[in-house]
Amino acid sequence: MEELLLFVAVGFAAQVVDGALGMAYGVSATAVLLNFGVTPAVASATVHAAEVFTTGASGISHWRLGNVKKELFWKLVLPGAVGGGVGAYVLVSVPSENIQPIVSVYLFVLGAVILLKALRRKPRPPSELKHTRALGFVGAALDALGGGGWGATVTGSLIGRGLESRFVIGTSNAAEFFITTVISLTFLGTIGLELWPMITGLIIGGVAAAPFGALLARHTPDRALMGLVGVLIMGLSTRNLIHHLG
Repeated sequence: MEELLLFVAVGFAAQVVDGALGMAYGVSATAVLLNFGVTPAVASATVHAAEVFTTGASGISHWRLGNVKKELFWKLVLPGAVGGGVGAYVLVSVPSENIQPIVSVYLFVLGAVILLKALRRKPRPPSELKHTRALGFVGAALDALGGGGWGATVTGSLIGRGLESRFVIGTSNAAEFFITTVISLTFLGTIGLELWPMITGLIIGGVAAAPFGALLARHTPDRALMGLVGVLIMGLSTRNLIHHLG
């Protein structure tokens, strides 16, 4: 019960951030799991199993509100599903002692990316959607390998091109449900899903936090919250890397 309640809190906090920014649920939750000594493959499998439920609810909500652009959705979801499956398979094929420091460095870089986006003063003008399919493939593969990062990689990149935030976040979240499902099925067919107290806690916390994330998005400056999340992820990743190398 104590473990369940702990991960309810982790899922709640991660979803509040994700609901406000459209990113950082997987990265935040995975960084916490790694600091509890969970291997990268099990951490990614656990987080993605929970995300099937949270991204499904989020995607439906965005679709009903008209925040999903069909053309962008198909450009992301098909290559993203392939990339997610490839990333999950690679993660379970590499010994955990070899992949753990790499994942920690990757999460640190993502935290730095989020922090830099928070510090950038002026948005860029809209640009043409070039290489969107490649972005979907790479973003999903990195998401599976690192236990998160779809939002920071894909959503962040598209918003950085100057596209309207609500359509980017809505479309990205809708595509993420299918990509997360493929990643979870890949883990289920290879290493299985074992940490059900953690998964259940993340689901309960994430679902309960959904309205609070929306409220936070309305009343909290994006840059301040993004900066805080970036620093937090960098700190957790650094701690885990030092522990592993030490």
